[in-house]
Amino acid sequence: MSFAVRDDGVICLHTEFPGVPHDQNLIVKAAKKLQEQSGCTLGIDIRIKKVLPMGGVSAAAAQMLQPPCWGSIIFGNWPGMKEQLAALGLSLGADVPVFVRGHAAFAEGIGEILTPAEPEEPWYLVLVPQVSVSTAEIFSDPLLTRDSLPIKVRPVPKGNSRNDCEAVVKERYPEVRNALNLLGKYTEAKLTGTGSCIFGAFPTKQMLIKCCTF
Repeated sequence: MSFAVRDDGVICLHTEFPGVPHDQNLIVKAAKKLQEQSGCTLGIDIRIKKVLPMGGVSAAAAQMLQPPCWGSIIFGNWPGMKEQLAALGLSLGADVPVFVRGHAAFAEGIGEILTPAEPEEPWYLVLVPQVSVSTAEIFSDPLLTRDSLPIKVRPVPKGNSRNDCEAVVKERYPEVRNALNLLGKYTEAKLTGTGSCIFGAFPTKQMLIKCCTF
């Protein structure tokens, strides 16, 4: 992400996200939140060079908030600034605060109660099914599980994790289901959020490369 401050107060994201109106983009919303909270009259030009699959907007929104980006330009830097910006980020999305703080954490509540964690760092393989999954569509599906008990154990033991969206996505998108089944032959395959990407962990780079020969 690159930024250029402008004097006219206009917030302009120059990189288009297909299917996402400019003012509905979380990155633009984050910039406007900062502008409103600070009373700042400055604007900003935002450009993004993205080589990853579609998604990750919460992380990009957090990038808007955290130093050394626009957050520090407007607010300056002081002890506790990240906590204030993380609280602001919560109004944009439940997963924004952890990105603002920039450290792995165990999340509780709706994502605002964070306990720092030091998870293992294996090698990951990501499959990208050629389909776009609508988050709004998945969240509004009547079959989505909405009463799962929260996971309380810290640290979370291996295998004690779940993605309530996975069953709905697999039902609606056979491409995702096929990718899960394919990667599942080599390691535990999981859905990233609402997808469509699938990922799996490998203890070594050599094992990951061997899997890539499928």
